[in-house]
Formats: sequence, C-alpha cells, structure tokens
Amino acid sequence: MAHPHNASTSQINNENLGQYYDVIVFCHYRWQFVYQRPQHIIGRLATNLKVLFIEEPLLNPDSNRSGNLIVMNDNLHILQPNVQNIESIAHIIPEYVTNKSVPVGWFYSPSFSPLLKHINFQTVIYDCMEEPSLIKGDSKDAINQEKYLMSRADIIFTNGRSLYESKKQYHSNVHLFLGSVDKSHFSKASNWNTVPDDIAHIQSPIVGYYGIIDERIDFSLLHETALKLPNVSFVMIGPLMADVQNLPKKTNIHYLDMKSYDEMPHYLKAFDIAMMPFVVSDATKYISPAKTLEYMAAGKPIISTKTGDVVDYRICVNVIETAEEFCNAITFLLDRMDRLSLEMEYYSILKKTSWDAVTHKMESMIRTFSKGNA
Repeated sequence: MAHPHNASTSQINNENLGQYYDVIVFCHYRWQFVYQRPQHIIGRLATNLKVLFIEEPLLNPDSNRSGNLIVMNDNLHILQPNVQNIESIAHIIPEYVTNKSVPVGWFYSPSFSPLLKHINFQTVIYDCMEEPSLIKGDSKDAINQEKYLMSRADIIFTNGRSLYESKKQYHSNVHLFLGSVDKSHFSKASNWNTVPDDIAHIQSPIVGYYGIIDERIDFSLLHETALKLPNVSFVMIGPLMADVQNLPKKTNIHYLDMKSYDEMPHYLKAFDIAMMPFVVSDATKYISPAKTLEYMAAGKPIISTKTGDVVDYRICVNVIETAEEFCNAITFLLDRMDRLSLEMEYYSILKKTSWDAVTHKMESMIRTFSKGNA
C-alpha cells in the first residue's frame, strides 16, 4: 500500500483546477506537520478513492490565488485555502471540485461544520480525535459547532475509549477505532546499527519522547525526575509549541527539533526507555496517544503518566504519578527488566491492530451505510 509520506509532492499552478473527488476531508492538522491519525487513515483511503484534504485557511494577502493545491499523488491532493476564514472556503470549492454532490465529507474538526450548509455531501463522517470543550480559546463556540456537526453526521468514529463513551450519549452510530501503528515501519528501530548525529553524542541511558511539546507535557515532573537522575539523559523530540520560559533547563534534558515520520525509527533506536510524561488534567482527559503502539513496535519499554486511554495498556506500560515513581520505574527498567516477557506482551497487542485494518473497517462501515441509504 502506498504511503503518502514517501510520495513526491508538486504544486498545481494552472487555472484549470477543478476535479471530481470521492472524499473531501477537513482537518485542523496540517498534512505536512506531525504525522498522525489523519495522515495514516486518509493516506490509505486515497489508495482507492480520490481525496481532497483541506486544511485551515492560511491567508496570504500578497497572493491573488484562492489557495495552494499540493499533489501528494494522483489520488491525494492537499488544499491550503487562501481565504479569510473557514466559512469562506465554501466560495472557492467550485474552483477545485467539479461534482455538485460529494460522496463523503470527512471532518476532523467541528470548526469546519459551517461548510455543511454550503456543500452537498451524501455521507458525513466525524472522526473525533479530541474533546472540543477542552480546546483553548472560545470553547463555547467549539461545543456548539460540534453539536451541529454531530446532528449532521451519519457516522462518528473516535480514537479513544473516553471519547467514545462521551459521544455515544449524543449519537446512535458511534464507533471506537483506537489509534494503530505501522508495525513494519517502527520495528526498523531494532535493525539499524547507527543513530542520527544529533542524538548519537547524547550520553546513555536515554529516556526519550517524541511528539508535540506543548502545555500537555508535565514539565515539573520532567524537571524533578531529571534532577534526581543526573546520569540519565532525557530527550524531547518534536516541535516546541509551549512557552520556552516554561521548559525545564537541565544539562541532562535535551530538546531536538521536529523529525519526519520516516526519521523516527532512527531516533527510537537510541532510546533505552520511551516516555509519555503528560500532565494529568482536563487537557489530557481524552488523550489517546498512538505513540504507545509505536513505542511497542520499536520494542522499547514505556513509562507514562496516568492519562487518557493509556491505562488500556497498563499490563505492559509502567504507569506513574510522581517523580519518585518515575525514577523507580527508570531504575527498574534499566536494571531488571525482563525483555523477553515484554516483547511477548507487545506482540499479543500489536498482532491485533494495524492502520490497514482500521481503514478497511471504516471503509466497510461507510459502504454499508451508503448502500442502506441509497
């Protein structure tokens, strides 16, 4: 199966942009930012369907073009709208989409819900990744937008058990699809003999994290643990979205830049332990980090705070609450971990999941629903 992160991209500059699309996706995450659930699922949908993936507007007043269309491959196009706001996207859709009725409208964010008044979708999907009421800013607007989206949605998918329990109270067709993993990709971490230069010079043992570094990270926990274990290196890989002033600054805490999806197994190779040091709060109540499975596929022991749906994997994830527990877990895993037992537990979990299987089941549900309403 083709994976779009490996595809070469090009931009369309000609005026004849209009094409027929089977699916239009609206997403608040940018395709070429952190590679996560939307890219995994939509990239696979685009194997058989023609997909237009529309990001949030990125206004460039110096350009007279209505948007930037990026071709990932023949079946997957990314549109970066050059408009003032989300509702204005409706005015430029006819330039890019020739069909008056679109088979599937796929929403990752309720903020795009006003477009439902302007575009005719035969089937509306809401793939819910987070709780809108906890999003920074005007949560009241987000809640109302989600209520409207759910009232129009035919099928709702959620990526976590907590979100599933929440949304099924308001809709009769909600389905849980936990985050999955590309096992063959992340298992490469076990095969390479070398690691990238910017992590190769960091003293081992390394306890590492990759992902967005924002207010959901428990910086106090990280700082206190690093203070207690000065001979352990803590490596944070990813884009800095938090106030730099809040970042703990110890000689054994290292911040590396964002890395591509293809690079991640190389960096995982250097980890002795993988961590998810999320703060325990409303902001992480519904979090369902796919990196849990990615760490497993790389064969790394895992330490996590007790957030979101990580407890689903408690049998093989070291769940901690304090810096003292964090230190004890690190010491135990470095000194006395039973790696064979851990690998067997990982195998029993990983054999049951794959992004290919998740996408296939989603497609089957959509086809069944469409036929039943034809």
